[in-house]
Amino acid sequence: MESERAPDVQFMLEEILEQLQLEHVINSRIICMRSRGAKVAAYARIWSLPAIWRNALEINPFYIIEVVSEEYDHLPEEEKKKILIHELLHIPKKFTGGLVPHKNRGRRIDDRFVDELYSRYRSARKV
Repeated sequence: MESERAPDVQFMLEEILEQLQLEHVINSRIICMRSRGAKVAAYARIWSLPAIWRNALEINPFYIIEVVSEEYDHLPEEEKKKILIHELLHIPKKFTGGLVPHKNRGRRIDDRFVDELYSRYRSARKV
């Protein structure tokens, strides 16, 4: 597998964050990467640096959003944005470095929730 920074994805992510005003997300601590040759059945995935590494290196939490080139790159822009919104939903409200699972205390990360946020994103862009 190869990976590289994905400035186009980073730009799209920054626009989404600006429009949705997800205040708990620290934009400067999210890095977007593009992978090629990953053996995964996903469009994208989110990574966090484990607490043991953060403590040893004495750094704050960071997240990496990896888009899988073979699955993600050919999608329409709307779908790409929905995928990024989905990955952002895995970041906890306190930006602790952990990851929120798909089912978490009554809140689900699913297509319905993503569509709701995407609709809010589109409305904010029109204003």
